[in-house]
Amino acid sequence: MAEFSIHSFELTDKVVLITGGASGLGQYYTQAVSKVGADVFVVSYDRTGWEETRAAVEANGRKVVFLEQDITEPGAAKKIVDAAMSEFGRIDVLINNAGMQRRHELVDFPDEDWKAVIELNLNALYYLSHEVAKVMIEQRSGKIVNIGSMQSYRAGKFIFPYAASKHAVMGLTRAYADALAPYNVQVNGLAPGYINTPMTKALQEDPVRSVEIREHIPAGHWGEPHELMGAMVFLCSDASDYVTGVMLPVDGGYLLR
Repeated sequence: MAEFSIHSFELTDKVVLITGGASGLGQYYTQAVSKVGADVFVVSYDRTGWEETRAAVEANGRKVVFLEQDITEPGAAKKIVDAAMSEFGRIDVLINNAGMQRRHELVDFPDEDWKAVIELNLNALYYLSHEVAKVMIEQRSGKIVNIGSMQSYRAGKFIFPYAASKHAVMGLTRAYADALAPYNVQVNGLAPGYINTPMTKALQEDPVRSVEIREHIPAGHWGEPHELMGAMVFLCSDASDYVTGVMLPVDGGYLLR
């Protein structure tokens, strides 16, 4: 049995495939894994954030490769995995980060918004995990980290497909964890709480909701993006080898109340 050490948290020379890894919180996950030694294959819908992300990863002495690809397109999963394997020859970690949210009143919720959110947040995650699992089964090792949400646990009034998809991500995480455990592949999730990002700026500036949210968080403040990085590294590394099927909230205690 391998002895535990600080090196258990390292990803030296491992390959991480991440969707949406060049912008938003995904960029922080990309930086986190590169800081502990991983090379990164980033799949993006467009080229936003590529140069900034490249500079950050290369500053950590690691390699990053980008693929511009809509992951909801038919056949996208195989195209992505084939490209990553062609570039690196292995995939040690998959981070299913890409996602979207649409908000409407119940009676006004458009069918096209339901379909768009479910396609990206749930279906694309399933298909890419399915394709990557084939590689990891062959390798007899791997980690899959799915990005959940507070809406993996809570109702999410006005964001019906988002809440449905994030509940489903928790279920898929558990199902994949059970199926892949015999192959030394661990499947877990990370559920960010209320994090200070440009996407949440309007919510933070809302004089009523911002106070309600902050008072609901035992830590007393919104999280900063860097506060998710340690949990991500843990779930991607050997330190979490006996952890599988877990959705880990990083929320300052939000779910306690």
